[in-house]
Amino acid sequence: MNANLYYFFRQRFDSALNQTFLTDPTGTATTYGQIDERSAVLAGGLNSLGCSVGDRVVVQVEKSIDAVALYFACLRAGLVYVPINTAYTPSEVEFFLTDTEASLFVCDPDRQSSFGDIVAKAPSLTVATLGTSGDGTLVEASLRTIPQTKIVQRNDLDLAAMLYTSGTTGRSKGAMLTHQGLRENGLALHQVWAFEPGDVLLHTLPIFHVHGLFVALHCAILNQSEVIFCSRFDPDLVIGQLKRSSVLMGVPTHYVRLLDHPDFSAKLCQHMRLFTSGSAPMTEQVFQAFQAQTNHSICERYGMTECGIITSNPYDGERLAGTVGFPLPGYELRVMTEHGIADPGETGLVQVRGNQLFSGYWNLPDKTAEEMTDDGFFITGDIGTVDTEGRLTLAGRSGDMIISGGLNVYPKEIETVLDEVDGIVESAVVGLPHGDFGEGVVAFIVLKSGHNQAKTISKSKDICAENLGRFKHPKHYVVLDELPRNTMGKVQKAALRSEFFDLLDPAQSQ
Repeated sequence: MNANLYYFFRQRFDSALNQTFLTDPTGTATTYGQIDERSAVLAGGLNSLGCSVGDRVVVQVEKSIDAVALYFACLRAGLVYVPINTAYTPSEVEFFLTDTEASLFVCDPDRQSSFGDIVAKAPSLTVATLGTSGDGTLVEASLRTIPQTKIVQRNDLDLAAMLYTSGTTGRSKGAMLTHQGLRENGLALHQVWAFEPGDVLLHTLPIFHVHGLFVALHCAILNQSEVIFCSRFDPDLVIGQLKRSSVLMGVPTHYVRLLDHPDFSAKLCQHMRLFTSGSAPMTEQVFQAFQAQTNHSICERYGMTECGIITSNPYDGERLAGTVGFPLPGYELRVMTEHGIADPGETGLVQVRGNQLFSGYWNLPDKTAEEMTDDGFFITGDIGTVDTEGRLTLAGRSGDMIISGGLNVYPKEIETVLDEVDGIVESAVVGLPHGDFGEGVVAFIVLKSGHNQAKTISKSKDICAENLGRFKHPKHYVVLDELPRNTMGKVQKAALRSEFFDLLDPAQSQ
């Protein structure tokens, strides 16, 4: 049996070759059969450029139909697909090319010249280009050779892709993702989110990330669904396409922007079956506002580069704001304290085990061993609690935990209180060096338009005093126009800690 992920996809949509797969907002459609043929053409081009089974192909291209075909082509040819953020600079890209020992780098035609110095240092590296209009040297090479119609034999544990972690706590690490892991995670999501015939996915996410590439596209492929393929998230564009769609996967920022749009209404969402949210925490205020305005409850879920999606709120059943639901089929989840498995409601480190897990960090066996328990659980680095029903609620990253005066402070608890304050749009709490307490709690807040800064901070102090122990009270408030975020909308607390490092203890800067 061929365990190649693309072989599995091909079997799933074999009866749907004439059906539409990707449609751009103008209505131009690509069928499943056409994307299959395009992937065979590009796979032939990859072979002609010297790629061999198991080679890593680093890809930094803009979102396009050909970019999806390239992903399929790499799977088809037995290559390891390594997508990277399109915002990375050449100096950042050099790390990924070196670390992966890539045989091929595919970039945008307009950026090829900026990588000249990097290519000169790696004579064994081949560079090809792929544009959004079906152009580029990879396409030219593909048209000069025979398409590879064969799907290379792969085993369950062979690598299909490698995605790099964000590196907020150190150097980026390449998470090795297997054909089995990606297949089983896709099947679990397809089941949990109750995909059904006729579903149309509105796709507004980047495809260099787990969320847009694997979670969204894999669910659609397994369902033979049409995908309205937008180059990026744009509120006007989304509102114009909602009537044609039934599923939207987004990040909290997307839903905030939709709620702020004057044309967004419950009527527009009548055809929608499911809204999901992930990649960053959603506040209860946004969850409730969306529910009130649309009569839809957003389905929050929890995932990681190393794991795919781990938990989800139920499709049928109560979706509780602030929680991320139950483990997906095939996953075991536990919360651990220093004394063992946590009791319901007790805070500890989230750990997960299952075939959907990554197989380790590329060329980092010691780091892989450090992140795994003796009985095969992956230590996620997230802090959370599980209730008596098995529903997970996250409290933040273990690295974000603040130790102030010897006491543990979980930022999420404070943020939840601050986000309830009238006048605050959102908050982020971090610990900064403090001469007396070791770390002091600092709250970064974004104000609603027209709200007085001094009055809002005063109100925040009063509400914290009513709801939180004194050691959890912020020692300082910083008002920002916006919180720093990565491409997927996750607040970058490391950036806040770096920029405001000596805020509470100026001696730290000496």
